[in-house]
Amino acid sequence: MQLATRDQLEREVAGPTNNQQTAEHFTSDESNHDALSESIPLQSPQDLQIVARATNDAVRDWDVKSGRLSWPQGLESLFGYCRSSVPEEIAFWQKQVHPEDLGRIVTSIGETLAGNVEQWSGEYRFLHADGTYLLLLERALILRDAHGRALRFVGSLMDITARKQLRDQLCRSQRMEAFGQLAGGVAHDFSNFLTTILGYSDLILTEINRNSTIADHVVEIRNAAARASVVTGHLLAFSRRQALEPRVVEVNSLIVGLERSLLRLLGENIQVVCQLLDQNDPAYIKVDPTQLTQIILNLAVNARDAMPQGGQLCLQTAIVDLTSETEPVFICGHSVPGEYVVINVSDNGSGMSDEVKAHLFEPFFTTKEKRSGLGLATSYGIVHQSGGHIRIESEQDKGTSVQIFLPKVTPPTPSYKRPDTRKIPTGTETVLVLEDDISVRHMSIRVLRNLGYQVIEAANGDDAQRLIRASAGRQIDLLLTDLVMPQMSGRCFADWLRKVSPHTKVIFVSGYLADSLHPGDKIENGMFFLPKPFDPEQLARTIRHVLDS
Repeated sequence: MQLATRDQLEREVAGPTNNQQTAEHFTSDESNHDALSESIPLQSPQDLQIVARATNDAVRDWDVKSGRLSWPQGLESLFGYCRSSVPEEIAFWQKQVHPEDLGRIVTSIGETLAGNVEQWSGEYRFLHADGTYLLLLERALILRDAHGRALRFVGSLMDITARKQLRDQLCRSQRMEAFGQLAGGVAHDFSNFLTTILGYSDLILTEINRNSTIADHVVEIRNAAARASVVTGHLLAFSRRQALEPRVVEVNSLIVGLERSLLRLLGENIQVVCQLLDQNDPAYIKVDPTQLTQIILNLAVNARDAMPQGGQLCLQTAIVDLTSETEPVFICGHSVPGEYVVINVSDNGSGMSDEVKAHLFEPFFTTKEKRSGLGLATSYGIVHQSGGHIRIESEQDKGTSVQIFLPKVTPPTPSYKRPDTRKIPTGTETVLVLEDDISVRHMSIRVLRNLGYQVIEAANGDDAQRLIRASAGRQIDLLLTDLVMPQMSGRCFADWLRKVSPHTKVIFVSGYLADSLHPGDKIENGMFFLPKPFDPEQLARTIRHVLDS
């Protein structure tokens, strides 16, 4: 049987016309109609209402021949329309279907009516009486006469708006998690490359005339590597594998310290307003203050771009108690109940469309030229890694509000910190360097030997174990080991070494703290960690600090 065209179905949906083909398509004598009624026993309207009320669905009953449409259930409860004000014709349904979905649905129903199947299903948006659209899943039964021609189309309409939102949230989370794993692996490899570049650049600078042209070239190479390490940090932050340096800070002090920088950054036509917590009741959070500062500055730049003619940027801090009842919707999932400090960065700029909001946290998505698109994706990773959540509310022409939720913690106890000196510390102790990347291993060995240390090197855990057994009785003061290695992880080797040499101190080195590792391989509180990329000075100071601790 030839399928009905879209124009034919639209004429069918609109009701009877003078078109000869349409009239013939729906022609059915009374005897056929009576036969159908006898062969297919239909439930009473009361039965339909009971079934529909049990599922909270709406039911529409469309007489295909006359175009009459009735709503046995759900017109008021699901869609908010008063029954007396709704015309009993198919044109009402057609008018409420979203314009972008109408053509697709009309074509699909037309093909089904022209065929010989008894069931149809489809998803489309339908206008609620309050002006919003609901996403519906309609499943319909098609009643036909003895000749197979469609007589009635009875559909059950289910509201799946919330289900679609959860499904979209899950898809976004899965995409971000997949990209995070890729970004973490790439950034880890680049950290090795950058560590080598930084290390050998410094070694060259110590061996040549610092006033020479070659020294200037090496300095430029080193500066480029340092800038590249910032980009690597962004990738690691997005993947939530960055080795952050969290510490307890008072949130109001952090915001106040930013105010002067924001004024210079935003310009004279944007007013900065701070509405902070009561200073008599300070709130503390545990976060990497450098990373959080960068997040707020990035949000301020986004706000500035949304207010080209000027406006107001408002920074607010507050304390909220999140429970399962008061928890707002977070893209990154549910929160742990408890007290949170909220940093709210809002503007009265141009706002964002629903389409833009749907892609906000996707990596490399940007609406501006010459931007990487990693700003919000990186913020998402940093905040989530710090045990918090991020939430964005925006409406076109009404501004944007970004809320950062971070767990509230107890204030820190004061501690004494030794003053830093610029002279690179040296030593004579014995250090075992365990690193599978040959460039990083050789660079580290050269730096340590130049500083006076005795160095033993190994490319993997098995080699290191053989070296230690062969040199029984030799004291090893410190183990410098990569965390992630083939065959035997740095954590497993360190555990073995502590049994053989309990006094040996350990520094773990890695581009990130791999949260996918087995719990027995992870670093625990109190262990020393040196993140990649690092330069010779950072390596020297970390080793001296651990040996002297």
